[in-house]
Amino acid sequence: MLDMKFVRENPDAVKENIKKKFQDQKLPLVDEVIALDAENRAVITEVSELRAQRNKLSKSIGALMGQGKKEEAEEVKKQVTAQAQRLKELEAREEELEAKVREIMMVIPNMIDPSVPIGPDDSHNVEVQRFGEAKTPDFEIPYHTDIMERFDGIDLDSARRVAGNGFYYLMGDIARLHEAVLAYARDFMIDKGFTYVIPPFMMHGSVVQGVMSFPEMDAMMYKIEGEDLYLIGTSEHTMIGRFVDQIIPEAQLPLTLTSYSPCFRKEKGAHGLEERGVYRIHQFEKQEMIVLCKPEESMDWYEKLWHNSVELFRSLDIPVRQLECCSGDLADLKVKSCDIEAWSPRQQKYFEVCSCSNLGDAQSRRLKIRIKGEDGKNYLPHTLNNTCVAPPRMLIAFLENNLQADGRVRIPEVLRPYMGGKSELVPKH
Repeated sequence: MLDMKFVRENPDAVKENIKKKFQDQKLPLVDEVIALDAENRAVITEVSELRAQRNKLSKSIGALMGQGKKEEAEEVKKQVTAQAQRLKELEAREEELEAKVREIMMVIPNMIDPSVPIGPDDSHNVEVQRFGEAKTPDFEIPYHTDIMERFDGIDLDSARRVAGNGFYYLMGDIARLHEAVLAYARDFMIDKGFTYVIPPFMMHGSVVQGVMSFPEMDAMMYKIEGEDLYLIGTSEHTMIGRFVDQIIPEAQLPLTLTSYSPCFRKEKGAHGLEERGVYRIHQFEKQEMIVLCKPEESMDWYEKLWHNSVELFRSLDIPVRQLECCSGDLADLKVKSCDIEAWSPRQQKYFEVCSCSNLGDAQSRRLKIRIKGEDGKNYLPHTLNNTCVAPPRMLIAFLENNLQADGRVRIPEVLRPYMGGKSELVPKH
């Protein structure tokens, strides 16, 4: 969410930003919110003047009564009563206007960074660089669920009977590999100096509105019936929500956190063949990176975060590339974002495994997270997040890139301590 003062003073820049995000239907909102804000500020001024007048008149009543001027005092009382009624009306109008202004401001998108490529959708995202050689083996690579079935490692049929499509049972070596990847990612981030956290897996609606845009919320979130609680779609949300309405001493910055959680998502829409199996699902687990920092440091942290993902995937012998997200592919709160995509030898293309985002002060403004500076003044921190690993999707990249011609799966050296020292997985079929 933008600062109202910024919108008021820079309406043309805000409108141009809306155009760059290909959301022209929101252009009238800029003028509308500026008009509402002007009316609200006029109401606030009148309220302030009336309160001052009322206090002055109230004091004069006592003085008049002391002088025996009862009739004059009664006339002043009538003025005070009339002003009280007007004040009540203005206070109600002020509350109404503030709600309308906030409602519109929640919809106007954040200002994107000048470096963001301009385009209407993800087909205009820009490849920046590649890491590792994207090899194609001289043997056929099966579909990822077929690989897992060779190890008796997955049961989708039973999951459909129990919970429907989009769920799974992982078993045996595949389940162990799933947990090994998460444990390795946890320790990888701890070694980077991040504090490990296990957050709540549900949150109130007010926190949901503070951390994400309404379209995202509708497309992603599961609500608990009869309660003001939502299942989290990513731990970033409750991790940022932890600091709602708090003032944090500047000396504590940067806050660098890595969190584990299950994630729950509706995943609306039709999915293609390659997105079946465990690629796009309603439930998965994830290790996340979160940073709260000074505004002037956020772009440096953005670079560090996505580089962490590259380093982790390369340590598992998975080739990746960085893809810069274009303006139309950015959620409304994001200033800048990129995806890390892993190479799929089967599909002969890259697919998303991590998403790194700088949200500027949008989440801090919505949730009233403030930093107490050394000069005693408060300011809003910037928030960033990035996927560390999100199996089981990450397992697809792992299995395809470490599969051998005889059906065995090689375990990279860094992962062996988490797999009981195993250097490979041997299929049962």
